[in-house]
Amino acid sequence: MRMLYDKIAFDCNRNIMTSYSTSFSLGARLFARDIRKAISAIYGFVRVADEIVDTFADSPQRAMLDEFTGETWKAIQRRISANPVLHAFQLVVHQYQIEHEHIASFLKSMKMDLDQTTHDRASYDNYIYGSAEVVGLMCLHVFVRGNHALYLQLKPAAMKLGSAFQKVNFLRDIRQDANVLGRQYFPELRDNEAITEACKLKIETEIQKEFDEAFEGIRKLPKGSKLGVYVAYIYYRKLLGKIKNVEPHDIMNQRIRVPDVQKIGLLLWSVLKYRLHLI
Repeated sequence: MRMLYDKIAFDCNRNIMTSYSTSFSLGARLFARDIRKAISAIYGFVRVADEIVDTFADSPQRAMLDEFTGETWKAIQRRISANPVLHAFQLVVHQYQIEHEHIASFLKSMKMDLDQTTHDRASYDNYIYGSAEVVGLMCLHVFVRGNHALYLQLKPAAMKLGSAFQKVNFLRDIRQDANVLGRQYFPELRDNEAITEACKLKIETEIQKEFDEAFEGIRKLPKGSKLGVYVAYIYYRKLLGKIKNVEPHDIMNQRIRVPDVQKIGLLLWSVLKYRLHLI
């Protein structure tokens, strides 16, 4: 019966992933089965924490995040949880030896969203580390399947990719973050200040550099994970390209996205390049 509960817990996380992110779930389908299963558990854990601080505005968010944090550590210690999201996550933590520091840093950044609405460079970098870079490292533990030497080799690239993904999200969601959540992540901006062309270009250049550095790591990933990560990378590169082509005031007035038909085209092109050993 425990095996049945394990399966239900992973199914729950898979449903969270497919419901929340078309782009990520499409890429995840290209992972080997065991990797896809583990990544869905990491995604589910991250998504629930993010939902608490982003969308539970009419609820006691701080208390709920504290409870979620406590239940996370209990699940890891007990190796079981009545919360299926946390149960699947703790199984992955133990199987792939995900570092507790990464989990603590992630939860710390989630708490920052309840306490801090603007950032200087230091707090921004700390937030990016906890909210994105360590998530990349959690996933990397899964991708390398216990190969510690490869993990250490690819660690900088995984951090860069996680950071680039998060910063693209910040640019895409800048209107939502400012007008609904009252947050301004980019240290280049001040309260209620409109984004300028120079500021936008500076942010885009920083993201592009991180994508370039991350790509070298993607090329060295094992077979079971390389294509899925590459597809996610291509989706986000495309999204960044679309953001680059709009005026600063436009990203404050609309949410830039990649249409589903383009995502399918990028998926097919990525698979072709992979099969031709071009990545």
